[in-house]
Amino acid sequence: MAAAQPGATALKVPRGRTASGGIDYLALSFAELLAETDAWCARLRAKGIVRGDRALVMVRPGLPLVALAFALFRLGAVPVIIDPGMGLGNFLACVRSSRPRALVGIPVAQFLSRICLGSFRSVEVRVPVSGSHTAQVRTQGGVAADAATAAPGDLAAILFTSGSTGAPKGVRYEHGMFEAQVGMIRDTYAIEPGEIDLPLLPIFTLFNPALGMTSIIPEIDPRHPARADPARIVQAIRQEGVTNSFGSPTLWRKVAEHCAAHSVQLPSLKRVLCAGAPVPADLWEASRSFLSGGRLHSPYGATEALPVCTVSVDEIDAGSTRGACVGRPVAGVDVRIIPISDQAVTAMGPGLPAGAVGEVVVRGANVTREYDGLPDANHLAKIPDPSSPGAFWHRMGDCGMIDEAGRLWFLGRKAECVDGPGGRMFTEPCEQVFRTHPRARRCALIGLGPEPALVVEARAGGSADAQRLAGELRALALGHAHTSPVKTFFFRAHLPVDVRHNAKIHRLALARWAAGARAFRVA
Repeated sequence: MAAAQPGATALKVPRGRTASGGIDYLALSFAELLAETDAWCARLRAKGIVRGDRALVMVRPGLPLVALAFALFRLGAVPVIIDPGMGLGNFLACVRSSRPRALVGIPVAQFLSRICLGSFRSVEVRVPVSGSHTAQVRTQGGVAADAATAAPGDLAAILFTSGSTGAPKGVRYEHGMFEAQVGMIRDTYAIEPGEIDLPLLPIFTLFNPALGMTSIIPEIDPRHPARADPARIVQAIRQEGVTNSFGSPTLWRKVAEHCAAHSVQLPSLKRVLCAGAPVPADLWEASRSFLSGGRLHSPYGATEALPVCTVSVDEIDAGSTRGACVGRPVAGVDVRIIPISDQAVTAMGPGLPAGAVGEVVVRGANVTREYDGLPDANHLAKIPDPSSPGAFWHRMGDCGMIDEAGRLWFLGRKAECVDGPGGRMFTEPCEQVFRTHPRARRCALIGLGPEPALVVEARAGGSADAQRLAGELRALALGHAHTSPVKTFFFRAHLPVDVRHNAKIHRLALARWAAGARAFRVA
């Protein structure tokens, strides 16, 4: 891209406000971003980082993340990227399991590595990075080596899952998988060089240089995405003419509510990609108002396989209670449904017929082959495909079905299904029923032994109000066969969610909490 469009803007990093109240950006062209990357290459090599080294990257989103990741790729080293907000215990466990030889990080990261020596015992090289969002390296000079050659099967990076239904796992990304992802994203959404992206999830900034898009770094703390100010997001979109953005339903609901309250539309946006959890019905509907020149899309996938399917607002039945429609598989990806099982599957079969509920499995060039250093997890998650030597299917850990039109419906995480008195209950179809209540926009189906229950994010005004609300929810439950067993309700001011998207509810943690909390039961 630096050769094809050297003067085009690659990255814009906010650094304050102009006299008129606009966002003041540091802007780097693709040629300047390449120079920044080359300077980092020279510095990293001078510190002793070589091909094959694992380097833990602990820097701010934006320029440092992009320049360092591509510098490590250029050297043939392997960036290890861990979400900073997953909790200290999980974070340190991820560091121990990934065994990085190098740490490239801001001062607080360097300090952490000194006081938690046990977790960082593999680190031999430490490279300090300024806490600034802006360029600091180019003035130091140095010339990078030629880019290391990489075969499609060579290890490119270690990225960690969010850990929403278990311990986070390191996923081994190969260079061929990254290349396949870039091509699928570009072709599925008709993204063209010269577009302008506002990535509300920092890791997605790394795709933009390869796609030729300008990255507008948002004013968001990635450790606390739910605290983002929607007014600042809207200001960036309108000021910079943003055409594309990726973010969670939590963030886009905040933007939608801000736009509705201030009668604002965002005509420059061609597409919004909303993922991390099922998009609620009210957000699908609201998008028709503020996306006056574009559409809301929801790509389905996971750290291990992305994208798998996609669906747009034009295809959504917002009143459905059969699950979340996540659309048709993208070109190059195969999706099947197999019987639900907690055991390893030794060979892939033909899959279940349309309309049958089961476990989602996928195959494609963008699907990762294995977890890092976790042979037991690999044994459970990967299914050999007898139709082709070396081919495999990945178990998504989700339950779903494929309808007669070939669309995949997400029903919930396999680990979060509830065994009710009438059989297995799936979280998404059940929660869709209760989310129609104005005070239950966020709720979670859980199991208390053999009994299903619902936890609602709502501030109940005393016992009488809570009992009244429970009665209203019970009335909704009785209106549908699949929710009729739910008679027990709990209320909390906030539900625990993942830090990455602030959208995936930790239902297993809620079930443990509910065992000692006050329940409201309705016959």
